[in-house]
Amino acid sequence: MYDPKKYPYPYYANVNTPIYNPDSMTRKQNGQEQQVVEALLAGIKREASAVALYRRLASVAPNEKHKSDILYALERKKAHLTQFTNLFMNLTGSQPMYQIENAPFHSYQDGLQRAYEAEVEGYEHYQKSSLLTGQPHVQNVFLWALTGDQENATRFSFLNEEVLNRLTDYGPDPFVVNIDEVTKQNHTYRTALWTGTHLQVTLMSINVGEDIGLEVHPTLDQFIRLEEGQGIVQMGDSKDTLDFEAEVFDDYAFVIPAGKWHNLTNTGNKPIKLYSIYAPPEHPYGTVHETKDIAIAAEEHHHY
Repeated sequence: MYDPKKYPYPYYANVNTPIYNPDSMTRKQNGQEQQVVEALLAGIKREASAVALYRRLASVAPNEKHKSDILYALERKKAHLTQFTNLFMNLTGSQPMYQIENAPFHSYQDGLQRAYEAEVEGYEHYQKSSLLTGQPHVQNVFLWALTGDQENATRFSFLNEEVLNRLTDYGPDPFVVNIDEVTKQNHTYRTALWTGTHLQVTLMSINVGEDIGLEVHPTLDQFIRLEEGQGIVQMGDSKDTLDFEAEVFDDYAFVIPAGKWHNLTNTGNKPIKLYSIYAPPEHPYGTVHETKDIAIAAEEHHHY
């Protein structure tokens, strides 16, 4: 889990500090205008919290493209923060007092999801806020933030989809992931998720009625866990003597000792979603086999 860090912001104050002093407002400010000020303060807190989140998220991005996209979103949030702060000060004559929310995220994908949800909430908030006033210069600030949040939501949705559906091999660096989510979201026959010197984690999706295929690994042990689906696992000392057989379902795991012939057949009505751990690694770094046929062809080519 990535622990939240504190970042210095202008106009940061204790949560118990008064938000603003109504007495400092002009007599022309009515209840509706006070709602605008409150909406601005909420926007300031929202944007400052997003800046904190995006800084942490960019620091753990898996590649330069993801980092660049997050930093672009970060700069937009900083610009929104400046606009809201300036408008708040113009309307109230005082500096905004607030405390940012520094919620932790448990993985990079979790952080992307939090960012996406925050942008969607921001879009809805600014849409409602823009209707609180008829003053064009105030409306435009909210509408500008609304447009930015809409674009950022699309950006984070794409990055999230890329992580879930087009995972790259993150080995041999330290890596944290929601293994249940990435396993269920995987649609490839095989994708290497993490490859190190002594161990490899792969994701697999086995279609209805299909099997992995009878195989043996003479020099490595293998661990397999099903996150979704059901099937029959078979093992034996030779391919003609598979004297071990068991049914497996969601959340079941089984271990294949080195030298054992084995197979897994999907007997359910939906694809099996599983992850497999090889020790030592079995497949080349960065392996992605979209289908079983591609996997067979690749294995014949590389002779493993």
